[in-house]
Order: sequence, then structure tokens, then C-alpha cells
Amino acid sequence: MAFREEHEIHKRRFGRNVGLGLVLLTFVAIIFGVTIVKVSNGGMVEAFDHTVRPSITIPESN
Repeated sequence: MAFREEHEIHKRRFGRNVGLGLVLLTFVAIIFGVTIVKVSNGGMVEAFDHTVRPSITIPESN
């Protein structure tokens, strides 16, 4: 039993799917790279959490 020949629309759809997959893979790679750089930087990792952070407060001078 032979497979039927693929329709032209399936070939175009496959090309779009491959393109979208490459775009998503590139996006994930960029986010992964940025994360690795930020974590390996060694600095303090602080987020905006609506609390007072002593590391950014200005000491009062008397």
C-alpha cells in the first residue's frame, strides 16, 4: 500500500511550523543565556517584592 502524495498546503504548513519552531528555540536559548549570565554573575539577586531592602537604603547621617 503506497502513501498518497502530500498536498501542497501540507508542505507550506510544514515550512511554517519549522520556522516557528526555530523562532521559539531561539527565544528559549536567549532566555536561558540571560539567566545563566545573571546567575553566574555572583551579585545579589533581588526582586521587586514590596519590602524594604537594606542593601539599597541610604544610611542616615547625624
